[in-house]
Amino acid sequence: MKLPKTARLAAGALCCAPLVAGAVVSLPALNVDTANITVSGLSSGGVMAVNLGYAYSATFRGVGVFAATPYLCQYHYPYQNCQNNNTITPAMLQTMQATIDNWSGGAIDATSNVATQQVYLFTGTKDATVGVNPMLALQAQYLDNGVPQVSLVQSANTAHVFPTDFNAVGNNPCAASLPPYIANCKYDGAKAVLTKFYGPLNPRSNAPAAANYLEFSQREFTANPGMSDTGWVYVPAACAARTKCKLHVAMHGCTQNYATIGDRYLKNTGYTRWADTNQIIVLFPQARVDPTLYQTPANGLVGNPNGCWDTVGFYGANYAQKSGAQLSAIKAMVTRLSSASF
Repeated sequence: MKLPKTARLAAGALCCAPLVAGAVVSLPALNVDTANITVSGLSSGGVMAVNLGYAYSATFRGVGVFAATPYLCQYHYPYQNCQNNNTITPAMLQTMQATIDNWSGGAIDATSNVATQQVYLFTGTKDATVGVNPMLALQAQYLDNGVPQVSLVQSANTAHVFPTDFNAVGNNPCAASLPPYIANCKYDGAKAVLTKFYGPLNPRSNAPAAANYLEFSQREFTANPGMSDTGWVYVPAACAARTKCKLHVAMHGCTQNYATIGDRYLKNTGYTRWADTNQIIVLFPQARVDPTLYQTPANGLVGNPNGCWDTVGFYGANYAQKSGAQLSAIKAMVTRLSSASF
């Protein structure tokens, strides 16, 4: 989620069977179990998962966070203060909480919904980009907002990465914070977060069907310059045939969009390996590079050379509210996917 001044491009070959872009489609209307809509993400995608979970707490019943920061930290403080394994003090959390309480039931859904969410938190002990201390603060924030039990997985010898338990071409070592920030850490992060939300899972399929990956137009939902023209969704065959399915939104981090690393976040994270056998639709919204400099609430004039999500207010001080440009676009995608539910 860091916002360096120069882009860091991922290296290495794509996974052994890369997706071949076909015709861009409209995001389909499907039969979604609206009581089982969840979200997770890494880094800036993790912050987006938190933001979506607070802003639309009546919609998202589970929030999974791989290395991110508390809700509204970057709204009140420079982003460097919120990460780099810095300590986020109780006074800082109180400042954030005052805004949360002020917004509750208006700019964001009532925070009483947050107390009923399933929350999963993960960090690596070698992660110097976000680090353990900001995640401990995020844990405390969820507890302060009524979530009765919030565990934090602290994975030894693990850097700023999305953890998996399988090898994939082009991934980085578990102990190194390097592009594409996806690594075999002998820990199935996708399984762990989905199990937290949905309970015990059926065995995964290690060969998700290529035909189930659909590239769709994001321009039906937004003209935001920080979001790509297209996104991706994985629709299991049973879900395409109108079986009632769960919906999970998987948010990539900085330098992890399709334009930068191809299909690695879609395929190498492992989310789709659990989709077919557990009837889970997986939505992969896509951010993109935006070199324009924007005035932000607490971070001055900032650009987005790494294709991060808006976690500092590039596109307005309402970025973490229901009316935020990117949050409202993703919520509209969720609404479209759920619009044939019965």
